[in-house]
Amino acid sequence: MSVNLKNIDLSLHTWNHIQKQGLDLDYSVPIPRTVASILYKELEESIKYFTGDLAKIKVFGKVYLLPRQQVAYGDPGITYTYSGITVPALPWPAPVLALRDFIFKLKGIKYEFVLVNKYRNGNDHMGEHRDNEPDLDPDYPIASVSLGQERPFVLKHKDARKPGPKKKNIPPVIINLEHGSILLMNPPTNEVWYHSLPTRKKLPGPRINLTFRKMCVRKQN
Repeated sequence: MSVNLKNIDLSLHTWNHIQKQGLDLDYSVPIPRTVASILYKELEESIKYFTGDLAKIKVFGKVYLLPRQQVAYGDPGITYTYSGITVPALPWPAPVLALRDFIFKLKGIKYEFVLVNKYRNGNDHMGEHRDNEPDLDPDYPIASVSLGQERPFVLKHKDARKPGPKKKNIPPVIINLEHGSILLMNPPTNEVWYHSLPTRKKLPGPRINLTFRKMCVRKQN
């Protein structure tokens, strides 16, 4: 690996802490732009995304092609089940492992699993959902690393999604995820708020996002 994340000076590093009703986020851009660009290039060269059934998702009983590319890495024997799809954790590639070690240096949390999504252009997206599957340890944050095209990340309170008189007027929270940024979704965020990455045709550049997760259930093959 040509880029060395261990050399990044974190002495002046600060987090932007965002709190709302049931929402707890930390956001920062600790990876310098030049380093982030090298890292993006290395990920492009080393990552092979899922194909076939693992490149599909089930929504309300129907199966669709994912509107993005995806792959998962992690410690031996781990799988992750969401939306009726179970994905295996492939062995860690060097640049992804370096990012995991970098997050450990930042927060002291050693993650066992990461889901990597590539958004090839502004049409690729992720719909509203919560990462609250039973495989995940709810006591730890999900750490989201963004590289490439800056895109808006939209969080919506679950009560703002209810129909009729039960709907509450709670405004969404929108964060522009920058090149080299890290977003921590701390508990209880994923129990209360849905999040999405909407389509943005005016933002056509590619983006790679890595969401590191602490697992509480390990399924052996």
